[in-house]
Amino acid sequence: MNLNLTNLTRQFGSNKAVDSVTIEIPSGQMVGVIGRSGAGKSTLLRMINRLADPTSGNILFGDLDIAKLHGKALRDWQSQCAMIFQQFNLVPRLDVLTNVLLGRLNHRSTTLSLLNIFTREERLMAIAALERLGIEQTALQAAGTLSGGQQQRVAIARALMQSPKMILADEPIASLDPLNAKIVMDALRDINEREGITVITNLHTLDTARNYCERIIGMARGRVAFDGPPSQLTAAAVQEIYGSDRDGAGIDESMTSTSINIPVAAPGAAAMTSPDYRPLATAGA
Repeated sequence: MNLNLTNLTRQFGSNKAVDSVTIEIPSGQMVGVIGRSGAGKSTLLRMINRLADPTSGNILFGDLDIAKLHGKALRDWQSQCAMIFQQFNLVPRLDVLTNVLLGRLNHRSTTLSLLNIFTREERLMAIAALERLGIEQTALQAAGTLSGGQQQRVAIARALMQSPKMILADEPIASLDPLNAKIVMDALRDINEREGITVITNLHTLDTARNYCERIIGMARGRVAFDGPPSQLTAAAVQEIYGSDRDGAGIDESMTSTSINIPVAAPGAAAMTSPDYRPLATAGA
């Protein structure tokens, strides 16, 4: 099903964090949203997931009117639309396996959730998800003892436990070193290509968006300044998205790229992976 945003707006006082955004995202697409801090990227994703309510406008997923959902219907949507955060949002004192199992909360009764009772099938699903991300050996470790890259992979495994139709990733690699950033982006692209799950991810760097996303949406001051394939992201488009520095000079494209370049495959090509990451298609679930 397609995701359709029409004149979507989120206003805080006199400030419009997202200003009349209208876009259509076909099912199964991998989209990178770029722009300066404060451009409205995170607010846009939070409205799609309904962690923030729109001031006006429409959010449609197929025939489902997301902006009007409440109660169980809203919880069902948030289960279908998994969210991955920059700061991982794991429970540090709980072991990795339990953190992954928390992705099933919207699929089970409140009583079972409160008692922390998970079925054998759910535990096998969680272990399989960890195996797919190459971190099954951490299953019994406290999540807080893992590296940042490992924690983000646990968060992705938790998202997969939701059996989502869409994954929203809000700056998933902003706090990671280049190698771990690559591992996480490889995992997201593999999920998109092999599972057919729509992935929308906010990214700070142009090189990452160009290498991993078939479509790039550039935001500036809450509005869409660019929407198209990476090949059409010209210097003029970059200038419109990122504006000028405080001295009035144009932002150089290299300023929006990572300082350490790690080779990545072009969209559609086989992912280059680290020794402990296994592509989803080869994992046994």
